Amino acid sequence: MSDKPAVVITRPLAQAASLAQAVAAIGRRPVVLPLLEIAPLADQSQLAAVLADLEDFALVAFVSPNAIDAAFAHIAAWPRGVALAVLGEGSRAALKKHGLDADNATILGPLDPTRSDSENLLASLDLAALAGKQVLIVRGESGRELMADGFRAAGAEVSVVAAYRRSVPSLTPELAATLRALLDTPNDWIITSSEALRGLFSLLRALGETQLKQMQQQHVIVPHARIAATAQALGLARVTLTGSGDERLLAAIQSQK
Repeated sequence: MSDKPAVVITRPLAQAASLAQAVAAIGRRPVVLPLLEIAPLADQSQLAAVLADLEDFALVAFVSPNAIDAAFAHIAAWPRGVALAVLGEGSRAALKKHGLDADNATILGPLDPTRSDSENLLASLDLAALAGKQVLIVRGESGRELMADGFRAAGAEVSVVAAYRRSVPSLTPELAATLRALLDTPNDWIITSSEALRGLFSLLRALGETQLKQMQQQHVIVPHARIAATAQALGLARVTLTGSGDERLLAAIQSQK
């Protein structure tokens, strides 16, 4: 593995381990470098109260695996009559970890695996069927309003609840040294969040122009078209778009010479 570029996995720590193991299994060296830190809410009473009344909702949409993990800490059993909506394969895997799959739940998602985002999810759903019904969105403390606005435009009654906090890590001396070392040689970077990518560039701006330019020459592998657009807007010259799911990310890594 030493003669090949490293594979930098920038997912939050809780979602990084399985991908790192898979990267090692195909003969590449994984480097886990979380670019978003996920933390529980200090006060989870509102989250718990909303989730206690799941039967009131026709659909519950989870924006990420982190939203699923945080919510299911308060859910004893999922009500069979309530549909779930997710954005990507990582969220489907998170639901399966909590005992839900296509055999025992209605799980909806984007039809185009290269666009696992709110826009494609809304385009893939029968929104007219949600008119007059209650929809819950479970997300981090902040996020885009597009999903909620789309459901409201269809006539649904929308509730939004925060399940966790996310933040860009602080630029400690240890993180600065790690970034400089990774940028000194060409590597493959797996970026699964536009927010994480923008956070990385904020860290690099603090390091200096040299590190920014080095990053712009690195190869990044992204699962969603929106992240690819963010990467290109930030000046990244080598962007591979794979579609959602670890299998597609691994295939892109294996295709690198």
